Amino acid sequence: MSHHHDDEFRLHTPDFQELNKRLDRRHFLTKTSLGLGALAVGSLFGAKHLFGASPGIKEESSANLEEEILKALPHIAPKAKRVVYLFMAGGPSQFETFDYKPKLYEMAGQNLPDSVRKGQRLTGMSANQSALPVVPSIYKFNQHGKNQTWISELLPYTAQVVDELCLVKSIHSEAINHDPAITFFQTGNQLPGRPSIGSWVSYGLGSDNQNLPTFIVLVSKNAPRDQPLYARLWGNGFLPSKHQGVQFRSGKDPVLFLNNPEGYEGNDRKEMLDYLTKLNQLQNEAYGDPEVDARIAQYEMAYRMQTSVPEVMDLSGESDEVFNLYGPDSRDSGTYAANCILARKLLEKDVKFVQLYHQGWDQHGGLPKNIANQCKQVDQATAALIIDLKRRGMLDDTLVIWGGEFGRTVYSQGKLTADNYGRDHHPRCFTMWMAGAGVKAGISYGETDDFSYNIIKDPVHVHDFHATLMHLLGVDHERLTYKFQGRRFRLTDVHGKLVKGILA
Repeated sequence: MSHHHDDEFRLHTPDFQELNKRLDRRHFLTKTSLGLGALAVGSLFGAKHLFGASPGIKEESSANLEEEILKALPHIAPKAKRVVYLFMAGGPSQFETFDYKPKLYEMAGQNLPDSVRKGQRLTGMSANQSALPVVPSIYKFNQHGKNQTWISELLPYTAQVVDELCLVKSIHSEAINHDPAITFFQTGNQLPGRPSIGSWVSYGLGSDNQNLPTFIVLVSKNAPRDQPLYARLWGNGFLPSKHQGVQFRSGKDPVLFLNNPEGYEGNDRKEMLDYLTKLNQLQNEAYGDPEVDARIAQYEMAYRMQTSVPEVMDLSGESDEVFNLYGPDSRDSGTYAANCILARKLLEKDVKFVQLYHQGWDQHGGLPKNIANQCKQVDQATAALIIDLKRRGMLDDTLVIWGGEFGRTVYSQGKLTADNYGRDHHPRCFTMWMAGAGVKAGISYGETDDFSYNIIKDPVHVHDFHATLMHLLGVDHERLTYKFQGRRFRLTDVHGKLVKGILA
């Protein structure tokens, strides 16, 4: 350790002196870019290749490689400066929302033909049914907008902004159950542990607002809790922890542990953070761990957020016209509608990635009633967000995304009656939409068969969706990588192609 630190850090206890000796050894190995394995290699190949490479050999550390990768960004001129991703957790039915299938009325109640199913995998919830009866939606569809796009009567407000939407009806995934499916959409892999989309964006593009996190998460309080949401869905995985999503909650403490304890003044906290930074710097010198730098940055951000968060969370300055636009729920903090207003405010503050989760779309039974309630909760506020962004001149450089982790089956799960049915999970084809920066407005892309069971034109895999999202942000998905445990990882793994047909 160096000997010029403040006196308050000169600790002379026997325990500390022993720790200091251990740190000195670690410090030596770290600062010389050596570990025990490197020393062993040195004994085999000659120490000169470790302590002093010959002039013709260029030594480049992993950290330097990461730095070069980030220096190259953006790879192309970005269309989107920011993203708001409205995630409908549970899997909305495409039959009751965007994928109109009139021929199903002719086959109502008949068994799904084997020629359509083609032996495809079913979930354990419907695999043992004696029949798979086809069920058309009981809700009407009408045509809207310049291109006469079919939209369900359950989404009248969304229908009014259809000319701004790029409907992608041919999204598909391999994951057939919720946890791997939602993890796949959020991280590019069905297994937990990878960085989320927002974390990749934060890592690659950094922040445009030093007083708020780059990646912020909002979860609706007024949605059914049919499927759980895990914090790892917005986690940083193996990226430095400063890139993880920060959840903003409704209520007294929007960010946990941000406010000062009772009787604790702001000056006290600043002094404490100054000393804590010095301790962390000592630890960083001893261990050479980049995570210590991330920790210091997070403490500093938390201090700045004590001022910035209350300001952005306060909706009292919004006009009655805005609340009326987003609907009656928008006055109730933490609802989907209120979170849509909050998302707009965060985007105005140049937060790079805002993710809004709304649960409750997992309708295995009682679908007609339940999906009507779900659509009512999100329809007006979603359309309002599009309108609000556009009139503020923000839609041109903001990408808006709406969708879930998979779609639903054409056949009924459980008992089918004239006014009640359920639908099982269906990852083979479903609908999402995008709007705003860089995507074609007022179009439908991709087609499914008459049963919305298989894709017949322009399939879009989850990896393709991720590649296109990153492209709109100015990132070549193949070039944004991070080395971890001996290999380079990226959001799209070794897959993904740009969906050029939806690009403006």
